[in-house]
Amino acid sequence: MNTIEVKTPAKINLFLKVINRRPDGYHDIHSWFQAVDLYDHLAIEKRAMPGFALFSENGEGMPRDDRNTMIKAAKLMFERFELEGGLDIRIKKNIPISAGLGGGSSDAAATISGISTLYDLNLDPERMAEIGLEIGSDVPFFFSSGQAEVTGRGEIIKPIALPTDYRVVLVTPPVSISTAESYRALKMDLTTRNPGIKLLPCKTFNEMITELIKTGNDFEILHFRALPELARIAGALRQIGAKLTRMSGSGPTMYGLFDTVPDRDDLSKITGGDWRVYHLKPITLPAWD
Repeated sequence: MNTIEVKTPAKINLFLKVINRRPDGYHDIHSWFQAVDLYDHLAIEKRAMPGFALFSENGEGMPRDDRNTMIKAAKLMFERFELEGGLDIRIKKNIPISAGLGGGSSDAAATISGISTLYDLNLDPERMAEIGLEIGSDVPFFFSSGQAEVTGRGEIIKPIALPTDYRVVLVTPPVSISTAESYRALKMDLTTRNPGIKLLPCKTFNEMITELIKTGNDFEILHFRALPELARIAGALRQIGAKLTRMSGSGPTMYGLFDTVPDRDDLSKITGGDWRVYHLKPITLPAWD
């Protein structure tokens, strides 16, 4: 096998609490991650010449050098397992960049998995998750079942069972938010704060909504002040029937959870002119097929 094609799912944060700032500069978090059926598509091809080349069909603004998570993952895998030659990586980018949806982390996870397959490394998900953590805090999640309680800086993944019989509407406005700057801007006392989140198991969508209402996303207050259109998006989602609206990650993507498929005419009302709107479903992983 010289080429492998993989699809890489996005994720949303059903809630996100920032607990404290760690001595290593990262932050401890408490979150529920849920994978959704919005995918980037990768084709990874072996080549004899050393080095790594990244080609993007529609990834405007995506770095193609060592700053890119796929290149980082490829370099790490080749060094760790003393692989020869190089790779051409082609990506069709559908997950918005820097939008709180984990696209870069998912792409890195898919690169690790693809290299393991191409070079017959036979790495299990736990080993790949360990390698992924060296690339970024969210990468290990994409080797999970797609539904997880995530703590630590993102490396502690506890599988959970959540319903999947609902719909997700994502809305991404044309703004970029830096994750690092968002964490630095948090004004809460992160040294003494207790998360205080105890959620009950959820077997139905209504039970999940009841539990999630107890929570929130710690970045919303910060970003709603600076970007009023995020609050307008939340309001628009509620107007068309969302049972819960929330920011994913550090934003700027907002989403609404719906118990039934939203009407297309209603969806057309929340485009906001240049808001990108995605009608999605929650999924379980792996999604490499």
